[in-house]
Amino acid sequence: MQLSTKAYLADTLALILFFTTTGIINERWIAGMSWEQVAQARLIGGALMIPVGRPYGMWRDWMMRHATATRWSRLLWDSLALMSFQVPIYAAIIAVSGASGSGLVRGVLGAAAMMLLLGRPYGAFLNGVRHLFGLPPGGAKPMSLNA
Repeated sequence: MQLSTKAYLADTLALILFFTTTGIINERWIAGMSWEQVAQARLIGGALMIPVGRPYGMWRDWMMRHATATRWSRLLWDSLALMSFQVPIYAAIIAVSGASGSGLVRGVLGAAAMMLLLGRPYGAFLNGVRHLFGLPPGGAKPMSLNA
């Protein structure tokens, strides 16, 4: 399998697996969306994760180049990468799925808080999935647009 295909598959699979679970938690119990709205948001989210999985992986790799080897630096940069890329996309997903008014605000704020908290765990998960595909971790040896 070509390196660029592996990178696309790894980054997309990691995004879908990790954020389908966390999205359900946020949409149902923080934003207060109905199960029907959650299902719609997850279908839209899943469809959108397919084209954005790899671009997010490249964004994260670029952001992580700013991190030092310290735990706090990696935590900070992973969280900033995730929040800056995913929160605007997530806001659009739940708005289209029926969240409005205070529910939309709570959902977006909840997602922002989750992204700050989940940035490093997701970064570690992403690196683990990349390892399963035989790829280097992000930030250490950045993968190019062709990889």
